[in-house]
Amino acid sequence: MRATFVSILPLAVVVMVSPVNIVAAILLLFTQRPIANASSYLAGFVVGVGGMLAALVALAEAVDLTGGSGPSRTASIIRIALGGYLVVAGLSKFRGRPRAGETAPTPKWMAGISAFAPPKSFATGVLVGALNPKNIAVGVAAALSIAAAGLSASQQVGVGALYVLVAILGVAAPILVVVLLGDRGDRVIESWKRWLELNSGTVMAVIYFAFGVVLLGNGLAGL
Repeated sequence: MRATFVSILPLAVVVMVSPVNIVAAILLLFTQRPIANASSYLAGFVVGVGGMLAALVALAEAVDLTGGSGPSRTASIIRIALGGYLVVAGLSKFRGRPRAGETAPTPKWMAGISAFAPPKSFATGVLVGALNPKNIAVGVAAALSIAAAGLSASQQVGVGALYVLVAILGVAAPILVVVLLGDRGDRVIESWKRWLELNSGTVMAVIYFAFGVVLLGNGLAGL
């Protein structure tokens, strides 16, 4: 169980540092009901990430991608495809990163976020957690590792819970800052937002490329 978690920990970190996930939480902290909206978004994000991972593990087991004592050839091919996707995404992020003096554009779906209420914030968290393509890509890789590890149902739940816990830390961090620091927290998360707008492209390019190469290597080793 410990070895399985260690193997999927880097994948959870990719979700944790994804700017799209974090910026949405920060923007909700500047709405009329900041804590209620951001906390609802966090709860939805937990449901989205956890539900997606559980579904992917069940699917990997249902179609027998484990190959008995290890990953099957199909699982290795899937890892290669996911690694290639992340490498391409990393290169695309680097090419599209903001230049000096520019800021990253805000996704269109965030345009009306200032008017969100808790139910819509929760639904947004579910959708971002479950349907963000990068979250899905690393979720598939994590699910393949969990399904191939030969864990009991309770151990799978434990490993999955740890994956979700790490994955949501990026979303939880700005909420905790505001709760613990009060008015000072607003200034802190505003500085985080500005930093993400300026540097998120470069940071994510490096992360996607690095983990993409790792997945490619793991996939090729399993062929």
